Amino acid sequence: MHGIIENLISELTRLPGIGRKTAQRLAFFILSMPDAEALSIAKAIEKVKEKARFCSQCYNITENEICEICSDESRDRSRICVVEEPSNILVIERVKGLHCLYHVLLGALSPIDGITPEKLKIKELVQRVRRDGIQEIIMATNPNTKGEITAQYIRELLSPMAVKVTRIAYGLPMGSDIEFADEVTLGKALEGRREL
Repeated sequence: MHGIIENLISELTRLPGIGRKTAQRLAFFILSMPDAEALSIAKAIEKVKEKARFCSQCYNITENEICEICSDESRDRSRICVVEEPSNILVIERVKGLHCLYHVLLGALSPIDGITPEKLKIKELVQRVRRDGIQEIIMATNPNTKGEITAQYIRELLSPMAVKVTRIAYGLPMGSDIEFADEVTLGKALEGRREL
C-alpha cells in the first residue's frame, strides 16, 4: 500500500508548482474520492494525451487539423496575436475586444538554455505573414527578458515586410496604488501612456 501511494506522490510532484506536501495532500484526496470521480480524472488525462495535437496553422491545442479559432470565419484575419504558449490564448480570449487570429511560438528565445529561433515557430509565423497578407502582428509575449528578446527578434525579422508590429503595453494593475509599484513597472506604464 505504502509503495503505490509513494509512487502517486512522486508522479504528482512532476507537475509544475506541486511540491511534496501538496502532492501528498492530492494523493490522499484522490484516495478518498469515489472510484468513479478518480477514474474520470484519469480518463480525462488519458484522453487529452491521446487526442490533443497542435493546430497546423497557429499551433494552438486542438483535436482537429485546424483549431476552432483558425476555423472561425468571423475573426479579423488581418491581425495575428503572437503568444508564447497555448495557455496564453485562453487568457487573452477572456478580453472580449480582440477577435483576431493567433500564433503560438511554443516558447521564447533563450540562447543560454539552447532555445534558438529554429526551435520555435517563428519561421511559420513569417510564412503566414507572407502568404496571408497580414497587416498587424500583436506581440503578446511575456513581459520578461525572454519575452522582450523574442518580440524584438520577430520585429526585426518582419521589418522588411509591409506589416505593422505592435507590442502589448505594460503598466499598473487596476485598483493598485502607484506608491507600491516597482520602478520597472512604473517606467513601462509611463512609456505606454496615451492621450485621454
